[in-house]
Amino acid sequence: MQPTTTPGAAAIADTLYAPYLSFRLGGLEYGLHYGSVQELRPLKELDRFSSQGEVLQSVAVSRGVIIPIVDMRAAFGGGHAAPDPSTDVIILQLSTCVMGMVVDGVTDIVSLAPADITPVAGLGAAEADYLLGVGVVDGRRLILVDIDRLMAVRQPSATSSPMQAA
Repeated sequence: MQPTTTPGAAAIADTLYAPYLSFRLGGLEYGLHYGSVQELRPLKELDRFSSQGEVLQSVAVSRGVIIPIVDMRAAFGGGHAAPDPSTDVIILQLSTCVMGMVVDGVTDIVSLAPADITPVAGLGAAEADYLLGVGVVDGRRLILVDIDRLMAVRQPSATSSPMQAA
């Protein structure tokens, strides 16, 4: 049996907007699908347990669950910057667990249609399988990430750096 479509169904699908949470990290602006966001917190509310220089920086307790927090600034090579009032933690409900990530600041929630997203040119699929593309909204460019893939623990290859997460 052949699938049926109504006239204009493709045009309607292209106009469906998806919500993305935008955030700053190392001078760039990123976006992740808002459906993965459980809550937002300022950095000062976290319990620190690790030493300087680690990607896994601290934990948070949310609804009785201990949540590991990854400092995305360190994971992307920016090191541990001192938190300021705009430093935020995004608590994420991933497909396999709940995790948090420290970012320089949450910007806002934007809606993007598929037509607003262009693929990232010049990267191989294996290099950056977590990049969905670049979204453009109100003249701003957002690097869109698949947060499940980005936060997945990866097995190091012989040519990769020792960093395993993010």
